[in-house]
Amino acid sequence: MVQDYIVRKAKPEEYKEIGRLMITVYSTLKGFPNENEQPDYYKMLANIVDFAKKEDTDLLVAVTVDKTIAGAVVYFGDMQHYGSGGTATKEKNASGFRLLAVDVSKRGEGVGSLLVKECITKAKDKKALQLIIHTTDAMKIAWKMYENMGFKRAFNLDFMQGALKVYGFKLRF
Repeated sequence: MVQDYIVRKAKPEEYKEIGRLMITVYSTLKGFPNENEQPDYYKMLANIVDFAKKEDTDLLVAVTVDKTIAGAVVYFGDMQHYGSGGTATKEKNASGFRLLAVDVSKRGEGVGSLLVKECITKAKDKKALQLIIHTTDAMKIAWKMYENMGFKRAFNLDFMQGALKVYGFKLRF
């Protein structure tokens, strides 16, 4: 149930658990590179807090009323801190989010949507003109959610991360 979750900034004592959640989620995506194929990517996931240290960037979590972490995402108020390949970091008047992860046992309960809605709210509050995201074929399950929320493919933001095709999406306000 969506109402059973609270979305808020992550607390320092949660950072390691969030990193483990990210690694678990991404390493179990069918077709997504494993840790041996992209060790730097998994190191980044383990140290997810490094993003939260950047200016105008928040590590957000969705937690249950008993404080169990159900999902997390990194919101970027300014794309210069986004840290992806391609041209996304040059986008102006834009916010973005990356690294959306929902605990496998909590999927289908609206956790991902809640986290994305919080990113949309933050971007609108910042008066951004668009919200940018990236995804891969391994994450196609989330594409429908993004499209239902109004995100459109942004082919100019696509890039290759090693052998992995990464696809850009934008939500314009």
